[in-house]
Amino acid sequence: MTTSMKVVTAISLALAIVGCESQPNRSPTPSPSAGAVRVDTVARGLSHPWGLAILPDGRFLVTERSGSLRLIERDGHMSAPLPGVPRVAATGQGGLLDVTLDREFDRNRTIYLSFAEPGDNNSAGTAVARARLGDAGLDSVRVIYRQEPKVAGGGHFGSRVVANRDGTLFITQGDRFSYRERAQDLMSGLGKVVRVRTDGTIPRDNPFAGRSDARKEIWSYGHRNVQAAALDASGRLWTIEHGAAGGDELNHPEGGKNYGWPVITYGKDYDGRRIGEGTEKAGMEQPVYYWDPVIAPSGMVVYAGDAFSSWKGNILVGGLASRVLVRLVLEDGVVAREERYLGEVKERIRDVQEGRDGLIYVVTDEDDGKLLRISPNATSPR
Repeated sequence: MTTSMKVVTAISLALAIVGCESQPNRSPTPSPSAGAVRVDTVARGLSHPWGLAILPDGRFLVTERSGSLRLIERDGHMSAPLPGVPRVAATGQGGLLDVTLDREFDRNRTIYLSFAEPGDNNSAGTAVARARLGDAGLDSVRVIYRQEPKVAGGGHFGSRVVANRDGTLFITQGDRFSYRERAQDLMSGLGKVVRVRTDGTIPRDNPFAGRSDARKEIWSYGHRNVQAAALDASGRLWTIEHGAAGGDELNHPEGGKNYGWPVITYGKDYDGRRIGEGTEKAGMEQPVYYWDPVIAPSGMVVYAGDAFSSWKGNILVGGLASRVLVRLVLEDGVVAREERYLGEVKERIRDVQEGRDGLIYVVTDEDDGKLLRISPNATSPR
């Protein structure tokens, strides 16, 4: 190898490791790391679980896409479906989706459910309901947000609900698959991250609150199908969205910014054709990181516990098609390394949460879905 070739290779490797402003880092698609962590089954027999929330007493709330909300005891005993859940459009990717605890749950017992809400003429749209978790089910159930417009089809509902530190909620949504162009339309709720108060009203400091040509709840736009979202230790929002054939994206959406879909993308359409205008355009944001081939991301947490102490600040995200748990090591806001776990489980990872014990809990999107506990083994990083 010549000296000039060595220099080019070194530069290429450096860019692949640390990324750069103009070109986001692309996943190296590492092999799954079997046996690197201990995996225990807490519960099984769930029907395509979608969302997971861990109660302060260590019990679990789990949604099933068909429309059931289950309470699972610490010993794995699973309740019958809790009454009070709103009616859902359980078709395609739709149904009962995320479940999130209010930041004051210890005091008010409030939870939030996102779901595909049925409309007229076989239409549906992402919605969020607020409810109180009572002893026998849900009380005081009220829909506080509805995606507009409702459209036909069963694809790309999103949707995660993130309780923000300022008392607002971030709600992620999809473009509803056949309506991708509306992700750029500020009068449409499709393909947007929105920000509302916990009662559904709109904060005055939202980026489009003062405009008549935009929906006031919009936080960011140009998204395809955001199924993963979480806050980091500083309160910054991170999201991961599905690409088409390639182009899953990690972003940290900022108020008022355009994340490009479907004008720019690192993926292609499923028939191999190009989508949009390329991979970059003035006025549109680049992803922090992208995958090609895709992992099909769903559910994430920014780890803050002590059980895996060397993982603090890392992003953990579930993979559906990839059937792995992905760990992203961040350095100065850039992905420096990616590792993959749970490949031996061979199940679709739908949601990821951290318990108060610092252990990691995931649900698998299967007919016989499982709630799994991930803990360090003798060789795990601590």
